[in-house]
Amino acid sequence: MLDELKNIAIADYDYPLPDELIARYPMAERDHSRLLRLTATGIDEHRFDQLPGLLPSGSLLVFNNTKVIHARLFFRKFSGATIEVFCLEPYLTPVAQAFEMRERCTWLCLIGNNKRWREGSLSLEFRTNEEVQTLTATRRQPEGDSWLVDFEWTGGASFAEVIDAAGVIPLPPYLGREAEEADSQRYQTVYARHEGSVAAPTAGLHFTPKVLNDLADKGIETEYITLHVGAGTFKPVATATIGDHAMHTEQVQISADNLRRLIAHEGHKPIAVGTTTVRTLESVYWFGAALATNPDLPAMSIDQWEPYRNDSTIGSSEAFANVVAWLERQGKTTLDGETRLIIAPGYRYRTIGGLITNFHQPKSTLLLLVSALVGDRWREAYKYAIEHHFRFLSYGDSCLLLPWD
Repeated sequence: MLDELKNIAIADYDYPLPDELIARYPMAERDHSRLLRLTATGIDEHRFDQLPGLLPSGSLLVFNNTKVIHARLFFRKFSGATIEVFCLEPYLTPVAQAFEMRERCTWLCLIGNNKRWREGSLSLEFRTNEEVQTLTATRRQPEGDSWLVDFEWTGGASFAEVIDAAGVIPLPPYLGREAEEADSQRYQTVYARHEGSVAAPTAGLHFTPKVLNDLADKGIETEYITLHVGAGTFKPVATATIGDHAMHTEQVQISADNLRRLIAHEGHKPIAVGTTTVRTLESVYWFGAALATNPDLPAMSIDQWEPYRNDSTIGSSEAFANVVAWLERQGKTTLDGETRLIIAPGYRYRTIGGLITNFHQPKSTLLLLVSALVGDRWREAYKYAIEHHFRFLSYGDSCLLLPWD
């Protein structure tokens, strides 16, 4: 199976996306976006605020509550050259701990205009608590196509406060514009809590407090987990087959209480809000499956091909229970792990009963994930969306995929 999967041609997951259908700005009202619903019997369309009435009775929605950081830092040299330092992830430090650090920290970063940064440190001024402070960046050695960068700053603020004041929110490059003040609020879900992403879990951008209240009134339960989205989510597959594509690593956080509630809801598999939520749940399943044969694993680290090398027949509740037991043995209440899982056609979902997601780029791993869920019907859905002028990508419209309904 693995060899067959690795030979999937990414050209088979291409489609013509008219430039005018790329949504470069969000709707004036989040929940007034359009919603394409795909079920076992057909396709129809609605407005997003009608979602609570479209979900199966007894549904559980699982959200990713990661928060987008102001990851783009612009330093200006005395020569006038601008160097962009794009913070990807903290180096050898858990995300939550990294944001609490004061005075100094080290991050893995992309560097724009790197050739102009020949030596020495760069600095920029920012303002916190009405005072001007200074942030200094010192480049260390490269790590693949990224660099280690040491940051130091004055004023005693946490790095979370520093980057919020000094940086710019990172919009997807396919929007073709610079971030504006409104993006700091609109390129963020209303339920974002845990800082660490460089891209929004965009399926969640449509939810408003009213929609969330309407879900509760309908008896639809909600659960919040965390996957910090990396810059690799913007990266189309550039290789001819997916076997040569390297998935990026992302950090996962899910509590034992999250898992207990998912187990208690066993009668209805959850509907994931966003592809990042799917990858979190499926990755945690595979950690639980691995614990079934090796309960003394030191940590969760899911390789991109792990499910295709090691099939598992245990159910999601058993896998989640294995993780809860592991956490209890470790004296922990929350699982902090990492995943590089790729979900592609041929993958068998273990944890979800449906998906809410946006319309994705051609030749992307996100489109592969959707195809793994609905098969070739993704073509039917995307053809309908293009012919009916839906808005595409991060600020675009959404899909409710219930292929087994």
